Amino acid sequence: MENTLSVIIITKNEEKNIERTLQSLLWVDEIIIVDSFSTDKTKEIASKYPLNFIEREWKGFADQKKYALSKATKEWVLAIDADEVVSEELKIEIQNMLKDTIQFQAYFIPTKNYFLNKWIRNCGWYPDNHLRFGRRESLFVTDRQVHEGLDVNSEKGFLKGSLKHYSYNSIHQYFEKFNIYTTLDVEQKILKKKNKIEWYNILFSPISQFLRMYIGKSGWKDGVHGFLVSLFSSFYTLVVYAKAWEKINSKK
Repeated sequence: MENTLSVIIITKNEEKNIERTLQSLLWVDEIIIVDSFSTDKTKEIASKYPLNFIEREWKGFADQKKYALSKATKEWVLAIDADEVVSEELKIEIQNMLKDTIQFQAYFIPTKNYFLNKWIRNCGWYPDNHLRFGRRESLFVTDRQVHEGLDVNSEKGFLKGSLKHYSYNSIHQYFEKFNIYTTLDVEQKILKKKNKIEWYNILFSPISQFLRMYIGKSGWKDGVHGFLVSLFSSFYTLVVYAKAWEKINSKK
């Protein structure tokens, strides 16, 4: 008897992405979408597919994913984002695994991240492994405001097929998300620095981030795209530290 697979996705105004994502999932047994009352055509597009579309008030990335996981009914679960696509290689790899005994309780999947429609091979953006596929009864969601993920309390394996992540199709889109994500990352930064942000953290951390990505991780090999990814990541780091400093000092 073959194993069965649920895919879980959380959405909010993903009309530009969700069709492409769902087209790559026509082979799975069950799709669960937990949507935070999208005001665009996300629901209309999703209604064309055989899936379970659940509307739920936004309670944070981790909480939404926990809820989606709780609604999955199949033995195995694949968690993807609304701007990700299952590659043909990954599809075949998972299909073959589901036909047999699966060795581990969960697996990391590499991600091909696209910036302005170009796959970024360097900058530390590939293989960008994340735990996305596992046995439903063993999986749990890590409690983080942003960059939440799945985990299991056992040994994990690695898959070869990739997810394609169309993260930023324009610079405008990057900065639309920028303020939200930097604010969410502040709490993690404060915890890590134990409520103490110094001036040199604000100055040198962004510089270090740029050099690490552009030189250390060979971002220069990706041309202008690699330069922009490294530069924007450096600015992201600067803003997170500045917001963390602001929050700590506002309490004094």
